[in-house]
Parts: sequence; C-alpha cells; structure tokens
Amino acid sequence: MFYHLLTPLSEHYLIFNLFNYISFRAAGATVTAILMAFLIGPGIIQRLRQKKIEQVIRAEGPATHLGKRGTPTMGGVIILLATVIPTLLWARLDTRFVPFALLATLWMGGIGFLDDWLKIVQGKSRGLVAKWKLVGQVSFGLVLGVLLVQFPVVPVETMPATATSLPFFKFVTVNFQWWAYVGFVTIVIAGASNAVNLTDGLDGLAAGLSAIAAATFALFAYAFGRIDTTTYLNLFYLPGAGELTIFCAALLGGCIGFLWFNAHPAQVFMGDTGSLALGGAFGTVAILLKAEFLLLIIGGVFVAEAVSVMLQTSVFKYYKRTRGLEYAQNHKVFRMAPLHHHFEKLQWHESTVVTRFYILGIFCAMVALATLKLR
Repeated sequence: MFYHLLTPLSEHYLIFNLFNYISFRAAGATVTAILMAFLIGPGIIQRLRQKKIEQVIRAEGPATHLGKRGTPTMGGVIILLATVIPTLLWARLDTRFVPFALLATLWMGGIGFLDDWLKIVQGKSRGLVAKWKLVGQVSFGLVLGVLLVQFPVVPVETMPATATSLPFFKFVTVNFQWWAYVGFVTIVIAGASNAVNLTDGLDGLAAGLSAIAAATFALFAYAFGRIDTTTYLNLFYLPGAGELTIFCAALLGGCIGFLWFNAHPAQVFMGDTGSLALGGAFGTVAILLKAEFLLLIIGGVFVAEAVSVMLQTSVFKYYKRTRGLEYAQNHKVFRMAPLHHHFEKLQWHESTVVTRFYILGIFCAMVALATLKLR
C-alpha cells in the first residue's frame, strides 16, 4: 500500500524514493510486524485466558509439561495479524507472488484455527479429524498447483510453469507434467505445514526456527528477484520475486514478536492456528521461488521432526503386526516422538533442546545459503 501511495510523490519529494527499494520496505515490514505483535499480543493473550482457551496437555507426554496446563493457546492469531497487515502495508500488490503467499498463510491458518476451536472451545479432544485436516491441506495444494499452471508467476521463457530448480546445480531444472506438478505442489504444502505443526511442542521452538527460516527465504527471494545478482551467481532470474522478501520479512517480524510471549516459560502457545499457517507459508514461498528442494535444507530441523514421527509410527506398527504389542512398545526407535521429546526423555532441559535446535536451524540456513555459490 505504501509503495502504491507514496512512490508517485518521489518526483517532488526525494525521500519517498526510499519506497522503491525492497531492502527499505523489508526493514519496515519487519519492524512493523514486531511492534504490532508487541501491541496486540497482551490483549489477545488476556482474551484467550478469559475465554479459557487453554492448551490440552497429553498425559503420555513428558512429566515436565504438566505444569503448562492452563496456558492459553491459539496465539497463532498474533503471528497471522503481525504478518498479513505489515505485508499489505509494505509490499507491492501488483504481482501474484505476495497474494499467493498471503492466501496460503490465511488458508492454512484457517484450518488450524478450526482445529484449535473444535479441540479447545468445543471440547472435542481430537480437534478437527485428521483426514479432514488433510483434506484442507490437500485442497489448497491442488488449488495452488492449478493456479500456477494456468497463471505462471514468472514468464515461461524464464522457467516453465511446471519446473523447479535443484540446489548445487547451475540452470538445472526438473520438469513435470502438469498433473504431476500439481501433485508435487500438494505434497510440498501438506508436508511443510505438518512438519512445522509437529515441531511446535516446546516453548519457543517452532517460532524461533520459523524466524530463522523466514530470514533465509527473505535473502533468497531478494537474490532471485535481482537480475544483477542472478547473473553473477548463475541463478534463475524470477521477475517480481523480490516482493516475497517483504512477506518473509513480515513473517520474520511476526515470529520474533510472538517469541517474546512464547519464550520459556511460555505465556501463550501458537496452536495449529500458527503452526499450520507457518508451514503453509514456507511451502508456498519455496514453490513460488521454484526452490522446493531447497526447503528440505532450510527447514532441515522441521524435516527431522517429521521423519522422526514417521519412523516411530512405521516401526511401531510393523513390530506390533509381526511381534506383538508388548515387543513394539519396548523396541521404539526414539524414546518419544517428535524428536524434541526424545531429547527431553534423555533428561535434556527444555531450554537446552530449544537452543540446540536453534543452532541446528542456523546451521541448515548456512548450508542453504552456501548453495548460492556451491553450484
């Protein structure tokens, strides 16, 4: 909004020329998001507490988590508001990049909100039935895939609408048939949203890792959207992709602002409202940047969390079927899944787990950034 309103004034007032620069608007979006989270956070937390929208603590979880009972949840609303509003204020809205990213965030956040509402407010312990949650994720993936095939965000001469790039390789793409590409997009969306959702189990863990991922994607969006940078680094130039820097910067600010309240001991949890929205946002940004495989590196900790659950479940079911329930219960891959609970069972303090996972998240971000030159 600021870009469209204020840049025409640069002909008469030079200071408004600043709004032509993505770097300036990205910084503005980050600061606005953090301040907005600080301002609206206390009121939302108080409202959630008054409505008794509190986290349900699983009896089979770590004993240290029992003290979290009564902590408000659905705080992901703070992240949503602190991301969407600054993005609308600071981003250009005349490209499809930003609207698609916002649509993903709101769609997946809506699914999470419904799940939290049924679980907490309506008293349905399972929340939104898993298959219906998956239907919501898959439906968005299908919609996004079809839209990107029919209305490519970049010229097809730059990169085919149904293609994606590969990290560590110069100008190498994987080209899909249109139907396979739609399926690929759907898998990325569902996988990313569920991976972040599984990671949200400790105070500050998902919010901090999401802030690291958002900052990393902001750098990639900025690089892919500049013809000089892409020429120097031998990258695919994606005209207009630079505007995703604004969205990622706002997402970064929203996560940092939320982390103020979510740091140990947490005053509020994001719930599925926040975790599904964050995962959907990351998946969509990766798809729009034609960097879906890069998501596996940037979100390496999220991937590890999801894989730990899949391994634990698969091995348990196999042993239960072949050797019986008692054997399956005594021969688990991890002491508890997702992965962060495994380390808690090893007597790591919650803050230690979170800090070390942050370090791993930064490491993954550095490896991802290295792909800009290692190709």
